[in-house]
Amino acid sequence: MGYYNVATIYPYIFFIFLLPIGLPNLVLFLVSFLTGLAVDAFYDSAGVHASACVGLALFRIFFHKITLEVDLKESFNTPSLGLMGTKWFLSYVFFGTFVHHFFLFLIEAFTFSNFMYTLASSILSSIFTTCIILLMSLLVYKRKSRIGNI
Repeated sequence: MGYYNVATIYPYIFFIFLLPIGLPNLVLFLVSFLTGLAVDAFYDSAGVHASACVGLALFRIFFHKITLEVDLKESFNTPSLGLMGTKWFLSYVFFGTFVHHFFLFLIEAFTFSNFMYTLASSILSSIFTTCIILLMSLLVYKRKSRIGNI
């Protein structure tokens, strides 16, 4: 989906966001690369999506390292809206989407001559993709169970 060739929505990155937290880095990079390669096969692009997905995986590792506690990093939980909270999940999805889209559009343009257009396109696409991902995450939303607070 696109909006006048300025904003493009790529909801396939939601799959990378939902990979379990305790997944080994090698497996994360491999799954991200294969996801991007599958999208490249359909878009007939030469590894642009694969490289952007690997950049997203690198961002994901960094973001989890600085925002999660040690016991949660070692768990095999899926980062979701219900488990992590709205503030954490929204910042995780928006900044990850921006990193993915910025890498994608920068590699696609392969020049700094239209850097402002690339930046604006990355920001607008990130906003639209984040909205779609939040709508998709509301479909699979589960509230935290409060067994001890009855």
